[in-house]
Amino acid sequence: MSKSNATACRRPDIGGQAVMEGVMMKAPDAIAISVRRANGDIVTKRKAYVAPSQKHKWMSWPIVRGVVNFVTMLSMGMSTLQDSTDMLGIMDEEPTKFEKWLSKKLGKGIDKIVMGTAIVLAVVLSLGLFFVIPELAARGLKVLMPDPSQNWLINLLSGLVRIGILIAYILFCATVPDVRRTFAYHGAEHKTVYCNEHNLPLTPENAQQFTTLHPRCGTSFLLIVFVISIVLFTLVGYQGTNYFLRLGSRLLLLPLVAGISYEVLKGLAHADGKLARILRWPGMQMQRLTTKQPTSEMLEVAIVSMNVALYGLPKGCPVTSEGYTIIRDYRVTDPGYVPETAREEAAENE
Repeated sequence: MSKSNATACRRPDIGGQAVMEGVMMKAPDAIAISVRRANGDIVTKRKAYVAPSQKHKWMSWPIVRGVVNFVTMLSMGMSTLQDSTDMLGIMDEEPTKFEKWLSKKLGKGIDKIVMGTAIVLAVVLSLGLFFVIPELAARGLKVLMPDPSQNWLINLLSGLVRIGILIAYILFCATVPDVRRTFAYHGAEHKTVYCNEHNLPLTPENAQQFTTLHPRCGTSFLLIVFVISIVLFTLVGYQGTNYFLRLGSRLLLLPLVAGISYEVLKGLAHADGKLARILRWPGMQMQRLTTKQPTSEMLEVAIVSMNVALYGLPKGCPVTSEGYTIIRDYRVTDPGYVPETAREEAAENE
């Protein structure tokens, strides 16, 4: 098959996200979220998705599409976490008096208040860990190495500080049992995506044979962002001693860093040459921190999300009071699945 034909026949990229006790899958035109409840049932929901580039052509331009995707994924990630929490039903307990008072004063539901607070804290934490602290380190290095010719070394060292903080943060999160389970669902997401990309029937047995490391993973993207930032901060960032100007210039360059990093990630993910494999190797190894081997039950949840995102919700399944579809056998989400009883009846009629 020629390269052009191979490109034309390549299956569309399916992305995903691990959540507590579940997986989200994003197909080109739909998003599906599935979680396993404490009683063993899988509950799933599907909603239509329209890519920003379909609404505005300029959002598909190189570099720009990376910035748009970065913002979209942040927003989608937070809403997915909220949806998955609702689907698990772990926030159904009666709000405290303080929560009721706060909800009444602000005129919003307590779930929106909690999510809004979480978003603000996440942004503050990210800025503090990956910008404020590294730039403080760079400021100290600037005093020790005032020679402008050493700016590249200062930016390199501050970039290494960012990467070190990222690794330490992931390792710290991995000490929490619920996070470790989420990392296993992350592995289930990757294995299921691989299974779909290889055009194999989506079963836990088929998916389990694949690695948990995938070239399009967000963990690889973060590492690429940090590497690209070292280069851009050295070439066009403010190099003076004013701490706030240094910090501000880095924040202003972040959209450009995200846009370039997206193009690099996509390019490396779809290339198969020796150089591409070497360049994406560090990011793949980073995923060993954020993915774990999933169980067959976790793979079933990921498969449900994949099938529902691609083919829609199966008919004839019960529905919860909240409107979520209940899946008691992951195979019913496969449009080609024929129940055992139906196969037996067909065989008897032949």
